[in-house]
Amino acid sequence: MPLTAPTAPTAEPEHQQNTNDLPDATVAPLESHTNSSEDISPPLHRGARMIVLLSVVSPPLALIAAMWLAWGNGFSPIDLALFAGMYLLCGLGITVGLHRYFTHKSFDCPRWVKCGLGITASMSCQGDLFWWCAVHRQHHQHSDEEHDPHSPNIGSDSRIKRFLYSHFGWLFDIEQPDLERYVPDLISDKDLRFINRLFPLWVALGLAIPTVLGGVITGTWAGALTGLLWGGIIRIGLEHHVTWSVNSVCHIWGKQPYESRDHSRNNPIVGVLALGEGWHNNHHAFPTSARHGLAWWQFDATWVAIRLMSFVGMAKNIKTPTNERMDRSRKVASERS
Repeated sequence: MPLTAPTAPTAEPEHQQNTNDLPDATVAPLESHTNSSEDISPPLHRGARMIVLLSVVSPPLALIAAMWLAWGNGFSPIDLALFAGMYLLCGLGITVGLHRYFTHKSFDCPRWVKCGLGITASMSCQGDLFWWCAVHRQHHQHSDEEHDPHSPNIGSDSRIKRFLYSHFGWLFDIEQPDLERYVPDLISDKDLRFINRLFPLWVALGLAIPTVLGGVITGTWAGALTGLLWGGIIRIGLEHHVTWSVNSVCHIWGKQPYESRDHSRNNPIVGVLALGEGWHNNHHAFPTSARHGLAWWQFDATWVAIRLMSFVGMAKNIKTPTNERMDRSRKVASERS
């Protein structure tokens, strides 16, 4: 498919609501849909959930194995390169793909880019594409309220219990979201339905790539094994905890320069580790913005990637908030503080 001409970022249009600022697929009232997610991809959601839950347990075990293998031999630069490369590839699949493109429609892209983002995002093993986006749209609609799937600010349990629940406990408790209600735009796309159904295959691919590269580069089975551990399983574990920290840490610790009607906060540590996702108050104030690091010093690796994509026709019609809208939001936030 030919590349389209790059275009400059466009200002994000005005909206009446901030936290419910979802893309064209408007979320319908709770009573207007029945949950027919099983009709869309029948048995896969159970298998997808099992894969995600196994990914919670396996990375610590893989880390122990990797430390044992490295004992006396040190940490190979090849292992580091495979870890970093896969972290960026799959991490940008999450942030550029699952979050800013599929969930919030922050920019447009050609079909081949859409498919590539869907595959690399699925390689992160954070749940199939439809499930991830549906849960995130539900989070935005009910942020820090009763139906928020992973808020640390609701409930009567202790603060530590609420933190742990929002970090990963919710994965063991969450119900299948109503896909027809939350992601009708995505399930109507035949390319995405194909990618979504093959979620286990993409997870396997995300493990196979560093395994094969590690074996080929070193010429040893040991290199293949450490490639699997560092570029595959351990990378999945770290990426999971970084993403979960956006749900937990960034709704407890940090600053709130903008009005967002919830407890979302900007956390610089998570901002760097999560490739820009930790500027979470910015994001909740302006959900459809492709840029989360709105200040010059708020490094946003995902925004850098999207801008680079725009230079070669891989992204266009990029949405960002206007200066006037940011000023108004800052003023409301300062008046409430």
